[in-house]
Amino acid sequence: MHRLRVRQELWLGIFGVLLAFGVCEAVSRAGLVRRSYLPPASEVLARAVELAGDPVFLDGLGVTLRAWALGLGLACAMAVPLGLLLGSVPLVDAAARAIVELLRPLPSVALIPLVSLLLGSGAATEVALITYASVWPILFNTVYGLGETDPLTKDTLRAFGFGRLTVLLRAELPATAPFIAAGVRISAAVALVLAVATEILSGFGEGLGIFIAQAGLATDGTRDVLAGVVWAGALGLVINTVLVWGERRLFPWTPEHREAAAGRGATR
Repeated sequence: MHRLRVRQELWLGIFGVLLAFGVCEAVSRAGLVRRSYLPPASEVLARAVELAGDPVFLDGLGVTLRAWALGLGLACAMAVPLGLLLGSVPLVDAAARAIVELLRPLPSVALIPLVSLLLGSGAATEVALITYASVWPILFNTVYGLGETDPLTKDTLRAFGFGRLTVLLRAELPATAPFIAAGVRISAAVALVLAVATEILSGFGEGLGIFIAQAGLATDGTRDVLAGVVWAGALGLVINTVLVWGERRLFPWTPEHREAAAGRGATR
């Protein structure tokens, strides 16, 4: 049953992509929209494939991915310990709640002028903004995961004389790990969006966003802009697929993964 549902979702996804592709192609070919505004989807896709052989474009793509990885890594290194602290010590959580709620709604893009003024217009600004935006999903998922830890497991460890740190490492952290992984998956998408958006708004240097920004300024550059967007979407899809696969491998005991495994076993 599970395998059938997965296949249905896969085919529906493929159908949706083909439908969108066909509509864009038909609208452009029929002249309903000027090609300078919406080139045929086939030309955009061909240009995206062509960019795979462009060393300059690939170098810029590598710059974006490095900034993405560094910002996401720093966010994990900051958010997980802080989330464990806030979720484990109610006094600290109460003291920091006002600050967290003040900073969380601030959009990262709005901070670009301030961060650029402090750090300059370079990789440091991009990484700082990515880190800031990526911290929140991981932080709140960590705190929420600690709250969902089975109290019986913690009480059992305490009854055997284990201290607070041991309870955290042996009971709370393993139970929270799937929530942290889900936060990382959400933050990975946020980080990619911020990496490209920061490069687009900066307008100079290297990166996928720089390619899109410069193509947007060129005469008849819409095809290159859309080809860059296709690359950004493909990267996001690949990153999400890898992270979902990693979650299933690392945390097979979670309810949704147990259900999936049971479905696979029943079809054999």
